[in-house]
Amino acid sequence: MSEPLVAIERKDNGVAVLRLQNGKVNSLSSQVLRELRAAAEALTADPPGAVVVLGSDRIFAAGADISEFAGPDEARVIGRLFLEALNAVAAIPRVVIAAIAGPALGGGCELALACDLRVCSTSAKFGQPEILLGIIPGGGGTQRLTRLVGPSRAKDLILSGRQVRAEEALRMGLADEIVEPDELEQRAMDLATTFAAGPVQAHAIAKRVIDAGLEGSLADGLELEQDAFVEVFATEDARIGVASFLENGPGKAQFIGR
Repeated sequence: MSEPLVAIERKDNGVAVLRLQNGKVNSLSSQVLRELRAAAEALTADPPGAVVVLGSDRIFAAGADISEFAGPDEARVIGRLFLEALNAVAAIPRVVIAAIAGPALGGGCELALACDLRVCSTSAKFGQPEILLGIIPGGGGTQRLTRLVGPSRAKDLILSGRQVRAEEALRMGLADEIVEPDELEQRAMDLATTFAAGPVQAHAIAKRVIDAGLEGSLADGLELEQDAFVEVFATEDARIGVASFLENGPGKAQFIGR
């Protein structure tokens, strides 16, 4: 039986590592996208404390498998695979951290955008180079990138096809943190471990409201927040956190994830 192209490893500290392992460039072929969707759905059905998405130590993901590109019919199939896989990653009800070494281009950049946080090494490069093939992003780049960095910067990257290094990505808000290459995986794991020890039900509720609020008006988002504020008080972690604050002050609660 062949090795999976997308592997899940659940750690004792509550973190799940979702690793791409499709050859030297980690292209997001149709099979990779199917496996990525299945892995994300498994992590949604049985959530860990947090998730780290990794490529190799040289490349996060180079993007779609260009050999699968042809005409509009094939584009419709590939676009749907991207949409379903990356939506599934975005829907994982826990903090999802992309740990990015080397290039994250095209679909690889779109995968990073579907994550909640992006920690990158000094070797990282981001880009949506589809325009250089005479096409446009089909895995969420025109939408998620715009929401993250604003329309002008998104248009710059998408219409030029240029790549940005880690420092520029950090300045524009595309990356959240930069570390040295040999520190990347450990930093992402440390960050994920911190989240996994937190009130993960509250993480899930807050993440859901933030994402849903981006789809509507401010007034609609504020109403969503009010409902969620009531909802979170039904969790055991809310009871633990409030009681701990009253007794010991902030930052000392020992959450149980329920």
